[in-house]
Amino acid sequence: QVQLVESGGGLVQAGGSLRLSCAASGRTFSNYRMGWFRQAPGKEREFVAAISWNGGMTYYADSVKGRFTISRDNAKNTMYLQMNSLKPEDTAVYYCAADPEMGVTNKAYNYWGQGTQVTVSS
Repeated sequence: QVQLVESGGGLVQAGGSLRLSCAASGRTFSNYRMGWFRQAPGKEREFVAAISWNGGMTYYADSVKGRFTISRDNAKNTMYLQMNSLKPEDTAVYYCAADPEMGVTNKAYNYWGQGTQVTVSS
């Protein structure tokens, strides 16, 4: 089992940037496909981005493509989400997730963090 802890959320003005981190512990980090999801108030949780075990493949939701960048550092057991050109509609709780099955387009994940709040003011 892998444990996940997100950090880096906060309040930012529209057009600004934030970098989220997801620290993993428990099992070998590089064995896991990793992803970011978000959930806005009153909405279902939605996929944001995913990255393969070695970082060689990434996959993004259309709503964040070109603005967000997912990356990972297996030596530090950490995944990142660099968020640029933020919009008010990006406001949500952001969750990181891990799963041992490969395939960056697979949106099923077994392990989840607690989430970190991102608020973008207009």
